[in-house]
Amino acid sequence: MEQPADFSVRQEGSAAAVTLTGDWTNSTMEPAASGLVQDFSDRTGVAFDLTGVGRLDTAGAYAVIRAAGGKLDPARVKARPETLRLLALVAAAAAPRPVRKRPPRGFMQLTIRIGRGVIDVATELFETLVFAGHLLAVSGMAIINPRRVRWPAVVSLAERAGLDAIPIVVITSFFIGAVVALLGANMLRQFGAEVFVVELIGIAVLREFNIIITAILLAGRSASSFAAEIGSMKMNQEVDAMRVMGVDPFEALVFPRFLALFITIPLLTFIATVSGLLGGLAVTWSVLGLGPAFFLQRILDNVGAVHFWVGMSKAPVMATVIAGIGCRQGLEVGGDTESLGRRVTAAVVHSIFAIILIDAAFALMFMELDI
Repeated sequence: MEQPADFSVRQEGSAAAVTLTGDWTNSTMEPAASGLVQDFSDRTGVAFDLTGVGRLDTAGAYAVIRAAGGKLDPARVKARPETLRLLALVAAAAAPRPVRKRPPRGFMQLTIRIGRGVIDVATELFETLVFAGHLLAVSGMAIINPRRVRWPAVVSLAERAGLDAIPIVVITSFFIGAVVALLGANMLRQFGAEVFVVELIGIAVLREFNIIITAILLAGRSASSFAAEIGSMKMNQEVDAMRVMGVDPFEALVFPRFLALFITIPLLTFIATVSGLLGGLAVTWSVLGLGPAFFLQRILDNVGAVHFWVGMSKAPVMATVIAGIGCRQGLEVGGDTESLGRRVTAAVVHSIFAIILIDAAFALMFMELDI
């Protein structure tokens, strides 16, 4: 037979202790439940003794939780284990859920995305300036004291980034020169000016294609390699270990790669120039019948060395950009392989974009200088 719910109160020091008796179910807890909630819901530090409760359902448990102010402290509840489990279950179900805001749409969403993009660009610019300043400081110290430079690492990296890239640079530049010669010959034949294809090849190869092809190939080879190598060390906490031991990662990892590319890109650009001219020479000799002596003489007389030095002047800048972007993306790698993949991809994409942008800036500058 069901017993009506009831409770009694006693004082334990400054706090109240409530003892519940009877059956606290949906059909028997009134009016005790209403009185319990009314008397104690706004009080704190109340202890509850439920050992005398016979039956307890979710409605009774919810009434006890409401009397405790919506948050029941297990340390202030004395009850059987099954009663405590029911109270914990009802308390978790009755806890307020965080209100999920609907994502903004339309113009507001566009504004938020633009704002985040501006913040990301500003952050990227600031971090790039910090990286460039640190690299400049390390370069200055290396100039003052060349013994600080890790020459074995520089030589090894120069071999991997420079000498190992010679075959692909030669082949690519040769075919680029051949394609320029074929296109020029077909276009100029319409005007009876096939002979001017030599000047077209010379200016295109000496001024633009030699450095562009070399830089893009090294962006794919070296920038991705630098980002992957440094990124793997960052994932394995080797970079942090170097800092703990007092070794500057810029001096040990970044500067040797920067110096290796700074040395090898001018050499590769010269090799690409020779290979591109040979590709153009092969086409003009086989298609137009213009011999090597005639080809080289027109290059010397009508093209000259100015275009060659214009192309070569871009090499140190391209080396700085490729090495800097690759190393910086490697240092930004987090602790997971997904971050490593994203940073390696970003290193290649950013390097190629920077190469095209810098080449356009050089073109505008030389045009204004009439060079």
